[in-house]
Amino acid sequence: MGTGARVCGYARCSTEQQHDSGLGLSAQKAAIRAEAKRHGWTLIAIYEDVASGRSLRQRPGLEAAFKAVANGSADGLIVSRLDRLSRSVGDFAQILSRFQRNSWGLVVMDLGVDTSTIMGAAMAQMVSVFAELERKQIAARTKEALQVRREQGVRLGREPKVPKKVIDRIKRQRARGDSLRKIAGDLNERNEPTVYGGKKWYASTISAVLARTA
Repeated sequence: MGTGARVCGYARCSTEQQHDSGLGLSAQKAAIRAEAKRHGWTLIAIYEDVASGRSLRQRPGLEAAFKAVANGSADGLIVSRLDRLSRSVGDFAQILSRFQRNSWGLVVMDLGVDTSTIMGAAMAQMVSVFAELERKQIAARTKEALQVRREQGVRLGREPKVPKKVIDRIKRQRARGDSLRKIAGDLNERNEPTVYGGKKWYASTISAVLARTA
């Protein structure tokens, strides 16, 4: 976008990020104002949301920014960071396509990209793809770590509810001297539903049930 263009800004943070000096709304707004001034653009407004970046839904500030560009009040939109606009490669691709189709400018400051240029648009697409890949890798590592903890008998999330008849059976067998392994084996033979959704009862699971119901 050339000198004299009219632009609007968009800033977003989650509730937890409101007081973070690098991600908070005030820091983003300051960066947007500085960018507009540096290029000689007229900043008509900065719209904002305090919401998750996972989806474009329920973000009235972003919708207002899009509307300002769509109705001609602004020639383009400025965001300080790509993840303030979108954390989904699908959503970002949708936004990018809309702006390119209508010849609107989209400036993503942390990428140094102005999508009103061919090179800027190509770079934004590539960075978005790699950002999504990184998030998927993090999610996969987290899932693997949680699975390991479950297998170690660590209770995660809401406390499961064990049917009273199963608890009574476990206590009866334990009272007569049956080992934890034997009790688990008997429950498996009876195809009793497991506590954590797994396929089998284990001695560690029986121990956890007894500890909670002591």
